[in-house]
Amino acid sequence: MCDHCGCSTPAPHAHGHAHDHDHSHAHDHDEERKTIALHQSLMAKNDRLAEQNRGFFKGRGILALNLVSSPGSGKTALIEATLRALKDEFRMATIVGDLATDNDARRLRAAGAPAIQITTGAVCHLDAHMVQHALEDLGDAPVDILFIENVGNLVCPSSFDLGERLRVVVTSVTEGEDKPLKYPAIFQNADAVVVNKIDLADAVGFARETALANLKAAAPRARLFEISARTGAGLDAWHAFLREHAPRRPAQPREAG
Repeated sequence: MCDHCGCSTPAPHAHGHAHDHDHSHAHDHDEERKTIALHQSLMAKNDRLAEQNRGFFKGRGILALNLVSSPGSGKTALIEATLRALKDEFRMATIVGDLATDNDARRLRAAGAPAIQITTGAVCHLDAHMVQHALEDLGDAPVDILFIENVGNLVCPSSFDLGERLRVVVTSVTEGEDKPLKYPAIFQNADAVVVNKIDLADAVGFARETALANLKAAAPRARLFEISARTGAGLDAWHAFLREHAPRRPAQPREAG
């Protein structure tokens, strides 16, 4: 019997020699332990850096939001519309994660906000260390609200705390009703869920009641917003949510006259 897992593969002889099969079996277990230890070490490091980011945001009075979604749900369009609508109320900036291009960052800069691009290559999520480096690039620019647009993926980002104050999952009617059932982890930790592209609901046969029931089951504590970033429908409630959580800016003194 194997000493590591109790399987029926014979264990190596007591004096340390074993047949080739025995040796490879033990080696597989060693690799498994190394993989687990490495994963735990990486996550512990990420959590420490996330706490540093959280302290940075708190010290600067920044509301940081981590926006996660599958590709094509409309994260960039939502941020773009928000930047244009609230530009006179808040100082806003963005950090954008993408596998290859800087297309989204260029769109957000055109909407009037600083945008720091993180190109992740083959990495399917942002982590706290990447965000720290992006904050260095942001410098001392005054910021009230920071939108962190994560890489489009509903699996990997769920495990990585970035130090954000709010985690927002963006989904869309074109993705169907069962995304919360297929990817429960990303929804369970959400502070808000935004259902985008409601202007297309009829065209794609979106079963709204089924979708809302699935969302409430998967994300029971999340605020729910049904919006169209393209037409502006529902955005007022989303903007009110941001005002509710954003830091209060001191009133500017009136000029004498």
